[in-house]
Amino acid sequence: MCKLGHDVIGIDADASRIKVLAKGESPFFEPGLSALLQDGLSSGRLRFSTDISVVEGSGCHFLCVGTPQRAGHAAADTSDVDAAFEQLLPHTRPGDLIAGKSTVPVGTTTRLGNWARRASPGVVLAWNPEFLREGSAVHDTLEPERLVFGVPDGAAGALAVDRLEKVYAEPLAAEVPVVVTDYATAELVKVAANAFLATKISFINAVAQVCAAAGGDARHLTRALGYDSRIGRLHLQPGLGFGGGCLSKDIRAFSTRAQELGNADLPALLGEVDRINLRQRSRLIGLAVQMCGGSVAGRRIAALGAAFKPNTDDIRDSPALDVCIGLRDLGAEVVITDPKAIENARRAYPDLQFAVTAEEAAVDADLVLLLTDWPQFAAISPTALARLVRSPRVIDARDALDRPAWRAAGWYLRALTGDDRRTVAD
Repeated sequence: MCKLGHDVIGIDADASRIKVLAKGESPFFEPGLSALLQDGLSSGRLRFSTDISVVEGSGCHFLCVGTPQRAGHAAADTSDVDAAFEQLLPHTRPGDLIAGKSTVPVGTTTRLGNWARRASPGVVLAWNPEFLREGSAVHDTLEPERLVFGVPDGAAGALAVDRLEKVYAEPLAAEVPVVVTDYATAELVKVAANAFLATKISFINAVAQVCAAAGGDARHLTRALGYDSRIGRLHLQPGLGFGGGCLSKDIRAFSTRAQELGNADLPALLGEVDRINLRQRSRLIGLAVQMCGGSVAGRRIAALGAAFKPNTDDIRDSPALDVCIGLRDLGAEVVITDPKAIENARRAYPDLQFAVTAEEAAVDADLVLLLTDWPQFAAISPTALARLVRSPRVIDARDALDRPAWRAAGWYLRALTGDDRRTVAD
């Protein structure tokens, strides 16, 4: 927002995080974010505080707190949204706009809007869902694919649209599409988008299993599917499946809310999407056991990847770490490496073993697992790595390795797609 030309005050209840931000340091890894943060601070148009009263007079307030999965339940936990909203209202004035960015169950904005009308008359509430992808969040903010404004009817809605158009003047000038709609639709757009992406990933993983059983080539199948403009190639790569802080919890929350609204079809569909995704993790553990002759007890396994995806240090619901923990529990000595997520993983799982580099992790390994498709891992020399391991066996769980090159270097390579042919056709 500062890069888009606005004066910005960032508020958080976590004093240690505010202290880090105020020094120009990003508390997590996101490509390009640190430079933007430092530019904003040096310009004087960006500052941070734990004191919410400093927002008075801002005119536009973005509500950006998380909605994790509720403990012991599939539904979203909106308690942080409610708490932030309650703290913010006393510091607003008539004509101010509150724009929600959080991913919330449908109906939340109407509830908050009624609350605002009672507690702070004249304040307008809009819902402006975010569509940021970890690893490309800076690009997705400055050059979004679309903007969605969920606004109330009448004059309040017109004020909200006018204010949001001013906030997003630069991307709108670049003809970014904007959808102005009602509260419920704006809330549903984000969870529906995540549900579709999750479905696409689980679909291709299920199809890849059928392809392998039939003796087909899943890589060629997905390539052919991807050329269809109605389908597209993104998120159409078989592998270990999705994780992170969004897709899994969002499809569960979406299913729960759909059930509450009396719909049974969507929960049935998304429930199977979730199960297929989680089964990929157990399938990989089973394949690793098979590769080690029926038992991983006492075997040294090098795990390349801890983050749930490349270009982030986020380990929430990481398929990579789930696999590592599962193999460790079966008696394996698992050594994990990751370009950015080692410290987060070490804090969360201090009993696991870690290495700084892939080469260090691979020393005397009985099996190598490619779990997160970082470009650094795909670029490793299979010949050089073969000299370090005890046994040149690798599972490419992300379809990221040059299979002919690895096999030519003497590696026995397997993949979740089941393609074990030693040809150069792929």
